[in-house]
Amino acid sequence: MRVSRFAVLVVLVGCSPKEKAPEAMPAAEPAMAPVAAAPAAFSLADAAGKWTYVAKSAMGDTVLVTAELNATADATGWTITFPGRKPLPMTVMVSGDSAMTSAGPYESVLRKGVKVTTEGVVRMSGGKMVGTSKAHYSVKTADSVRSLIIEATRKM
Repeated sequence: MRVSRFAVLVVLVGCSPKEKAPEAMPAAEPAMAPVAAAPAAFSLADAAGKWTYVAKSAMGDTVLVTAELNATADATGWTITFPGRKPLPMTVMVSGDSAMTSAGPYESVLRKGVKVTTEGVVRMSGGKMVGTSKAHYSVKTADSVRSLIIEATRKM
């Protein structure tokens, strides 16, 4: 192990003539943390059904959009329906405990006349689908991306 000149200087300056430099302590063995169980794989069959989909601001304090999410037992047939609009098809891909979704381009609910494409990732937690989404707006200004927090609750 190489010791820098600065470290030697600090040790020498920090000791009075009557004190000895501190001896190196042997490295302690790190405590073994218990191995957590791997999260359950995301199951399209378990997610199948109708959900109330809510997109909130990145801070999670404001509901921006509410829609109906229709999830099927396979990766085809997923749709999202915004109030007063036709269902939009979604692309869904599962990897481990997550489902990645994308939709669009379509006319934004939040920015009239502007096309948007969304990409999100959700996981099952407490019987809900929760995650994040990015909205990519077709504009040439600095505010072309918006981060959202997603929560979907199963309809009864």
